[in-house]
Amino acid sequence: MRRVLASLVAVALLAVAGGAEPTRNTPKTKPDTGLRTRARQGIPKDKPYQVGKASWYGKRFHGRTTASGERFNMYQFTAAHRQLPLGTWVKVTNLKNGRWVVVRINDRGPVPANRIIDLTYGVAQLLGFHHRGIARVRLDVVEPPATFAQVHNLSGLN
Repeated sequence: MRRVLASLVAVALLAVAGGAEPTRNTPKTKPDTGLRTRARQGIPKDKPYQVGKASWYGKRFHGRTTASGERFNMYQFTAAHRQLPLGTWVKVTNLKNGRWVVVRINDRGPVPANRIIDLTYGVAQLLGFHHRGIARVRLDVVEPPATFAQVHNLSGLN
């Protein structure tokens, strides 16, 4: 009985000593997604997120499911990017003619390593490179536009 009691006291002392470690006051941080904000990267606001080649995809993928689970529509203002979180809004500027469009990332890609973004055929038309297939573009991450409900109210439709 003494041995059992001594063992229980020893276990209790170890538990108290092990559990008595002071808690650290570490700040709660968001999990690292691998992406850095401009401030964390030290990039001034006027610098682009990325500059590189863009391509487009269209008819062959029209109606297929994207990485976000949506159906791909070759005429919507959407794009595929390898790293940006799905749902991110990006201003894409064609560096040759200065035209720009804001798109939402809803898919993953492009597959070729030398390209930074895959746009829909409709966006490529607006940017003026649908005939060539590839264009040099600038990407700027932007805040999402007004909600659908706000746009809906502004249009006077209810």
